Amino acid sequence: MNPGFSVYGVETGLLEPGDDIVGRVITGLAKTDAGEIHDGDILLFAESPLSTTEGRNIRLTDITPGKEARELAKQYSLDPRIAEIVIAESDEILGGIPGFLLAARGNLVLPNAGVDESNAPDGWVTRLPKDANASAARIRKEILNRTGKEVAVIIIDSRTHAMRLGVSGVAIGCSGILPITDERGKPDLFGHELQVTRRAIADSLASTAELLMGEANEGVPVVLVRGYPYIFAENAVIESIAPDEDLFLGSLMKKE
Repeated sequence: MNPGFSVYGVETGLLEPGDDIVGRVITGLAKTDAGEIHDGDILLFAESPLSTTEGRNIRLTDITPGKEARELAKQYSLDPRIAEIVIAESDEILGGIPGFLLAARGNLVLPNAGVDESNAPDGWVTRLPKDANASAARIRKEILNRTGKEVAVIIIDSRTHAMRLGVSGVAIGCSGILPITDERGKPDLFGHELQVTRRAIADSLASTAELLMGEANEGVPVVLVRGYPYIFAENAVIESIAPDEDLFLGSLMKKE
């Protein structure tokens, strides 16, 4: 029987480029009921404030849009400078709707390649961490060096879902935790063998963290989860599937 787990929001204050986010977390935790970091804790970091500390903010006045960016901006009604940044951050532009481009970036398909004007100073935008898995590994190592505690780290973002209004959390990088568990071969309540089910553990934890982080001015960029029985994995990554195997993208591709 699962005894349950606890979740704590960590306030760090406004984060700026070059800030010591791990130090802020340690200080912020001391003001919560969690007190300090324990072995086996899971720490989830919102990508935008983390990206800010990593110097991933960029000023729009420094951007000169090229021909492709101007064409996409006209087609999808967005700032050409944003379009230029999205192109630079993307492997491929898949399409869009007014105000947003749908971009493929690594193993992610996301609006505007994660380029975000919210929670950034006026005239600036924030880009995703250059390598979210590397960021998670770095933070986990820093926590071990400073506290002696072995933890898991997940970098998270918010995403929309097909035909659904609103956003929920999604993991974009991790270290020290197996992000997806395989349920295939296990019986369901009626004894039927599961054929395709895999549990997105990191995504589910990301959505849990989002409830405390919020999307506006809550000022809680980090959440600590204690007592969740995850599977340790040193170098696990967020897995993806090919577009033609995806239920949503694959269905659309077959119509073309």
